[in-house]
Amino acid sequence: MDHRELLEKTKMPFAKVLGLAFVSAAPERVVAEMTVREELCTVPPILHGGAVMAFADTLGACATSLNLAPGAGTTTIESKTNFIAGAAIGSKIIGECIALHRGRSTMVWQTRITSEAGKLLAVVTQTQMVLQPRS
Repeated sequence: MDHRELLEKTKMPFAKVLGLAFVSAAPERVVAEMTVREELCTVPPILHGGAVMAFADTLGACATSLNLAPGAGTTTIESKTNFIAGAAIGSKIIGECIALHRGRSTMVWQTRITSEAGKLLAVVTQTQMVLQPRS
């Protein structure tokens, strides 16, 4: 089973609410896309900033999970978002999450979110804590 299939088979209820679909996945890079729906928008009808952050957070957590030892877990301990442009209802956004640091206790990821045309919409940098399995 490849990494993308593994992530798609993992229970991620909030990712399903977002409508996130994985395009590719590897331990150093995860790419996913999402269609902007009305229920994910604010006024005026553009993608809500919280939905942008949730999309990126999900990618960083999934990327971290591809690097964990069996039984280990992860949680976000820090996230910073720069919003550059909005995304309209019906448009598709693409998130590319790349590793900046993959350590034993923390991992740092940067997610660039773009439109289908390649326009930069947001940049998110997040730190994930690695939770060791309980003995």
